[in-house]
Amino acid sequence: MLFPIQWSKPMARCLLLRRHLTAASAAAAAAATPPLPARSVHRVLDRSAHTDRIQELARLGRLREAREVFDAMPHRSIFAWNTMISAYCNNGMPKDARALVDAISGGNVRTSTILLSGYARLGRVLDARRVFDGMLERNTIAWNAMVSCYVRNGDITMARRLFDAMPGRDVTSWNSMVTGYCHSRQMVDAWHLFEQMPERNLVSWTVMISGYARIEQHRKAWDIFCMMHREGLSPDQSNFASVLLAVTGLRDLGVLEGLRPLALKTGFESDVVIGTSMLNAYTRDASALDTAVKFFEGMPERNEYTWSTMIAALSHGGRIDAATAVYERDPVKSIPCQTALLTGLARCGRITDARILFDQIPDPIVVCWNAMITGSMQNGMVDEAKELFDRMPFRNTISWAGMIAGYAQNGRSEEALDLLQALHRNGMLPSLSSLTSSFFACSNIGALETGKQVHSLAVKAGCQFNSYVGNALITMYGKCGNMEYVRQVFNRMRVKDTVSWNSFISALVHNNMLEDARHIFDNMLSRDVVSWTTIISAYAQAERGNEAVEFFKIMLHEHQVPNSPILTILFGICGSLGAPKLGQQIHTVAIKHGRDSELIVANALMSMYFKCGSADSHKVFNSMEERDIFTWNSFITGCAQHGLGREAIKMYKHMESAGMLPNEVTFVGLLNACSHAGLVDEGWHFFKSMSRDYGLTPLLEHYACMVDLLGRTGNVQGAELFIYDMPIEPDAVIWSALLGACKIHKNAEIGRRAAEKLFAIEPSNSGNYVMLSNIYSSLGMWVEVAEVRRIMKQQGVTKEPGCSWMQIRNKVYSFITGDKQHEQIEEIESTLKDLYTSLRTTGYVPDTEFVLHDIDEEQKESSLLYHSEKLAVAYGLLVTPKGMPIQIMKNLRICGDCHTFIKFVSHVTKRDIDIRDGNRFHHFRNGSCSCGDFW
Repeated sequence: MLFPIQWSKPMARCLLLRRHLTAASAAAAAAATPPLPARSVHRVLDRSAHTDRIQELARLGRLREAREVFDAMPHRSIFAWNTMISAYCNNGMPKDARALVDAISGGNVRTSTILLSGYARLGRVLDARRVFDGMLERNTIAWNAMVSCYVRNGDITMARRLFDAMPGRDVTSWNSMVTGYCHSRQMVDAWHLFEQMPERNLVSWTVMISGYARIEQHRKAWDIFCMMHREGLSPDQSNFASVLLAVTGLRDLGVLEGLRPLALKTGFESDVVIGTSMLNAYTRDASALDTAVKFFEGMPERNEYTWSTMIAALSHGGRIDAATAVYERDPVKSIPCQTALLTGLARCGRITDARILFDQIPDPIVVCWNAMITGSMQNGMVDEAKELFDRMPFRNTISWAGMIAGYAQNGRSEEALDLLQALHRNGMLPSLSSLTSSFFACSNIGALETGKQVHSLAVKAGCQFNSYVGNALITMYGKCGNMEYVRQVFNRMRVKDTVSWNSFISALVHNNMLEDARHIFDNMLSRDVVSWTTIISAYAQAERGNEAVEFFKIMLHEHQVPNSPILTILFGICGSLGAPKLGQQIHTVAIKHGRDSELIVANALMSMYFKCGSADSHKVFNSMEERDIFTWNSFITGCAQHGLGREAIKMYKHMESAGMLPNEVTFVGLLNACSHAGLVDEGWHFFKSMSRDYGLTPLLEHYACMVDLLGRTGNVQGAELFIYDMPIEPDAVIWSALLGACKIHKNAEIGRRAAEKLFAIEPSNSGNYVMLSNIYSSLGMWVEVAEVRRIMKQQGVTKEPGCSWMQIRNKVYSFITGDKQHEQIEEIESTLKDLYTSLRTTGYVPDTEFVLHDIDEEQKESSLLYHSEKLAVAYGLLVTPKGMPIQIMKNLRICGDCHTFIKFVSHVTKRDIDIRDGNRFHHFRNGSCSCGDFW
């Protein structure tokens, strides 16, 4: 902390004596002075008119004109000076305010308090403290201002220290400290201090009600209001507004309706301010918008905020035409109403209409300009926003902040940082919003050094201890990979809110420090839905889906309501694990909380059911009221995974009929569908249609699909020529598709060339060696097989074992090829041997060409017996009731022998067996497979 300026005792006494003598002389002069003549009275009135004009111009943001009025005053009282200083402070221009303070040698106590408060509003705590420490006299108002400064900027520890040091406190002092605790969500401390207050006023009660509403303890806020009412206090406008906010949070319109008799009894409902607050409470509940309109129509009096509240609510509810109609009825069409409609039109994407309205305003104030800039940025019209910004006759800190944020959020981070530099060159210090947006811009482009410079600027502005700045710094340093700075910022933060902890966890996750993130998460005092989203997402990304699901269960146990991102992540996990029953349970949770109809959730849900091989995917699609490009792409891709090429094409045609334009992902799904169904002509048609009909340039993924399509259908040589004719360099996926085709059609020559390309691109990928070895072994080329194995050993490459898993009664069982450690391995082996015996009588012959070792036939057959999918099928037959479908997931492509074996098993046992391998689904029904033996 800063130490107070140490004045020498003689100097301090001299200054104090001079100030007291000046005051005494002024008082004596006033007593001895006869009544002012008429001209002097007019002069005093002129001064009052001048200061009123300065205040009005300052309110409108027209500081240049306000200064001209001030400079033109022939005689300026200390009140005039303070008015001009206050104007600068209120408009974020502390440098100019400071210059005026210095011009009158500090002014009086009020002058210093105004400057102190101005610094506080800008987050410049250190500058505010310097002013406070430099004051020779301090009254309670000055102490309160400094306490409020710490409170405003989130430094509750310093606020409390100063509060405890106050020589005398009034109710405002107590209210400021309680407010600090409420703003930092420390409601236990707030309540403790509230109970100690020697005197409470309506502000005290209002602060507590608002504090509990802030942390969404709306019932507690309502209880405090009821307590206040029982103590005989009647609410005022502010108090009513705060309790209405709490009632809104209760989502109980019955309580709101129950509050109206009190408003009538106290005469407040007819008060336009309270009436507007009640209207605002109705509008916060989307389901009560019609009730809000009815209440609005019945109001006896409306002010500009009443009209603007109704316009904003209708706009936010998607009724922009109704909002426009209300605006047309407004007799005044005030600035708030114009701004509300401008914002609504911009939010709805109707920027042209917003611009027409803006151009109709004869002298738009800075708020209107800012609304247009923000709206343009929100709709990606960055150049239009810049044109408006350049034309602005006056810019305030919000103007700069809006432009910087807009640039950063629209992927033009360098321009955001250039604008911050321009702001600084103009002699202005950035606002908190500008700083946080600049840190976001640095995060976007990994500009660590620039981020450090902006950090230094935040220190210069005195904002480094602000929680918003601290949280943004943690995110920025985390995304730039500097965890040392992340820890320094976090440890030095004086106030750590939930966002701070969440930001720290995100930084750890981003830098692959998952166990550290888990430790921090476990030690959080309070968690919000973002905390849970961050940790669940982290475990999902680390492919630790089971642990992510366990977190979700704990979250529900702690009565935390899941949001859409969490549900989307969990559906993705269920799809990856092939756990449809778990997916159905989470689907039920989504329905319970009304999230299942949200587009992002419905898309993830449909995709999950497709990946789990469930027909519920079609049900979800058909029930969706809204569909976007992701919906259609997911359905087409799902059809491709199941080998439903014709249905994928049919869905594509429905998509075209619905007016939805395809994108690159659409064509990847279509080409995959054609490949898995052997639709060569259709595949060529879609590949050419991309550029011809939609102007889309084929990417590597599209070329890989075409190679796969040509190769699968037997045209291996044509697939190779297609690769050499590509206009872009082929990647590993493309050569792998060609190698896979060579494996299917036993083409050793082309397969060897493809494998050599793959060995150079990804020498550690065991799958490429295994595929080439498969080709050689199927042709009896054992010398070449041995050479491939030698290369693998030399390169230190080990074969990825085949793994299959299945979910039975909410438990996942996994099997590894050659696994003899399973607790029921004897029963599984016995079942498989019995199956081998019975299947041979129906025509099954083990296909030993898929064994990679030169051993006798009996050993080859025994080797095939222990493939993971066979173990899983046998276990499923052992532990599930007769006739029950069996669903299995496998990490690698199913081999030919296992495919034939399971076809026979489905026929003999009369079981439906579904297997999702590394490429697609196989649905085995009564001796045949949905792939038509084409995979």
